[in-house]
Amino acid sequence: MSTAPLIDKRPSTLRGASLPKWSPWAIAAGAVALAVGIGLAAGLDSKVQWGLIAALLFVFGTYGIAARVEGRRQAKDRVATSLVWVCFIVAVVPLASLIWETVKRGVKAFDLYFLSHSMGVVADNEPGGGIYHALLGTLEQVGIATLIAVPIGVLTAIYLVEYGRGTLARAVTFFVDVMTGVPSIVAGLFILSFWILILDMGYSGFAGALALSILMMPVVVRSTEEMLKLVPNELREASLALGVPKWRTIIKVVLPTSIGGITTGVMLAVARITGETAPVLLLVWGTNFINNNPFSGPQASLPLYIYRQYAAGTEVAYDRAWAAALALIAFVMILNLAARGIARWKAPKTGR
Repeated sequence: MSTAPLIDKRPSTLRGASLPKWSPWAIAAGAVALAVGIGLAAGLDSKVQWGLIAALLFVFGTYGIAARVEGRRQAKDRVATSLVWVCFIVAVVPLASLIWETVKRGVKAFDLYFLSHSMGVVADNEPGGGIYHALLGTLEQVGIATLIAVPIGVLTAIYLVEYGRGTLARAVTFFVDVMTGVPSIVAGLFILSFWILILDMGYSGFAGALALSILMMPVVVRSTEEMLKLVPNELREASLALGVPKWRTIIKVVLPTSIGGITTGVMLAVARITGETAPVLLLVWGTNFINNNPFSGPQASLPLYIYRQYAAGTEVAYDRAWAAALALIAFVMILNLAARGIARWKAPKTGR
């Protein structure tokens, strides 16, 4: 007769009851339906109010149902997840609404003619005209600002990470932090007082580029500094152990390793200054004619073009303003996509 112990084949009951995977979607749908009913019954016309009510009902409903089925501990975890999703939706909805409104209104005037013509002989209350002069000015001003800010910002970051010690490094770090929070109008006033009023150089695209470079530098310094800190010290030590000078180690080892992140930071800094209006309004002065020379005379830009067209107050001017805003958003999105592509292309290869 066998004396082997009997094995209990019954399923383990250590795991408590849990909600099905589709329960968050069901709770969300119920919260939306109940919020719509409350909004209609209370006479609330704003869809934003309906959305806020639905978000509150979703969070409280999640906690109540999860606490009843799974217990309070698991319910708290689900509430935290619900809050993350609610905050994500609250952040995305205004952005999506802005993009949708810009596209819907901007496509009325956005075409090849709009991109290839200027406002030289077109009044603000007349149809026609385009953004060629403003697009050209933006490209030149942002390009000059990038040529000024990127070398200074990258070299400053290299100094802070590789060489910076003592009082000077702390002072540079402090002023970089201060410059990060400087309003754009302050940078414009500084260049206005120094470059135009004191040196009497006149309004030009280059003056606007100087102000934009001031706004761009701290972003480049901070992003480059963080990327350089991510480079493992073992790579530096291995290069130095082979007798390679420090400056050559930085050029051949440190920078190539972090070039993807540095490029992304530079692109984001460019995108940050592309839509600045205050420095351009003070320093570039604006014109409706094409000016290919950024060092002489007033020059147009996309932010200034949008401001002037909206201030004109006519229907055709509004259409041109929305179309220019669409072009500006597309330009910034292209820069961000290019930054992501370059970062992925230049990222260090992993694996064997």
